[in-house]
Amino acid sequence: MSPATTPYLRLLTTTQLAFNIGFYAVLPYLATHLGTGLGMAGWLVGLVLGLRTFSQQGLFVVGGALTDRYGPRPVVLAGCALRVAGFGWLAFAGSTATVIGAVVLTGLAAALFSPAVESETAREAVRHERLTGTPRARVLARFSAAGQAGAFLGPLIGSLLLLLDDGFRAACLAGALVFVAVLAGHALLMPRRAPVARVPSHGAMRHVLTRRPFLLLCLAYSGYLIAYNQLYLTLPAEVEDATGSQTALGRLFALSSLLVVCAQLPLTRWSADRVTPRTALAAGLTIVAAGFAAVPLTPAGPGGLLPATALVVLLTLGQMLLVPAARGLVPDLVDDRHLGLATGALSSVSGLAVLGGSAATGALLDVPAALRWPALAAVPLAGAFLALALPARTARERTPAVRA
Repeated sequence: MSPATTPYLRLLTTTQLAFNIGFYAVLPYLATHLGTGLGMAGWLVGLVLGLRTFSQQGLFVVGGALTDRYGPRPVVLAGCALRVAGFGWLAFAGSTATVIGAVVLTGLAAALFSPAVESETAREAVRHERLTGTPRARVLARFSAAGQAGAFLGPLIGSLLLLLDDGFRAACLAGALVFVAVLAGHALLMPRRAPVARVPSHGAMRHVLTRRPFLLLCLAYSGYLIAYNQLYLTLPAEVEDATGSQTALGRLFALSSLLVVCAQLPLTRWSADRVTPRTALAAGLTIVAAGFAAVPLTPAGPGGLLPATALVVLLTLGQMLLVPAARGLVPDLVDDRHLGLATGALSSVSGLAVLGGSAATGALLDVPAALRWPALAAVPLAGAFLALALPARTARERTPAVRA
């Protein structure tokens, strides 16, 4: 039985694909539009982009809490409506204040939409696992692959739209239309009642953040996100040092997305039946660490890009192992009533760690390579050790599967 054959899972997976297509048709070109198109100073462009990240990642926990309180349907619909409004506003924003308002609105939309969709996917993956015996990691891997496919296709669509007169506006309006379609699809197809009863709890945050296994998962996942952020911090510096420019970055990012699209499902299908989620999480983090350790050990090769390519390939392979495992562990570590909050907290806590960790890892750019790369490798490696401290047996392992 295919791991995503239920209508609800198909809806959620297709949603992730469409969401990322619409989002990435605009985001990669936002900085250039602000700097070149609107003439903003560099520091102001950085501020606007930072506000977008904060309004999204930092508020995931709010979207998760609202999902637990009201169910996923109204939160997803509100997120879609805000994204349509935000992109429509951004298409015509010409002043600093209007741009900031539009960008914050688009970030807030994702802070509502993503925790609701991700927590529902995790919940349905667990239910599907119990009914069919299909490991939940397979469903979550398909969800991740759909997101990466959207992240790959979105910039391509955006680049074509930029060829039009006033291309950025066209990209924003096209993105808004994508979210209109997502909104309509969920309004028609998403269940009006949540799959499980949600009981409001005033101590929900305390329940989630005082559970030691969940905090360990957050810390381990933070090690991954800090490492992943090096694709935007340390990798560009490595490519420029090796080639004299950053023009090869686009090819490396495309390589990463294609690896996920092509290999995510086969890799997860192979690993889900052989290793536990805890082991997959630790192994993925170890592979990510190996990517950083490999940079000073890999010969430059033709064009000088072999070290950077080794980093991207190993980091992406590690990501494909650990991300479905981490998402699949969340339902086992918290009460089901607080799954939305926990899903949001995983992103928000990790995002705060990245905020602090980026300053520290950024300082490593001035450190000799012989010290820089082992230091960067130590971060995901520490996460791997934290992952091994998670409970050895999850709910999936304790409960025999009922096969259809």
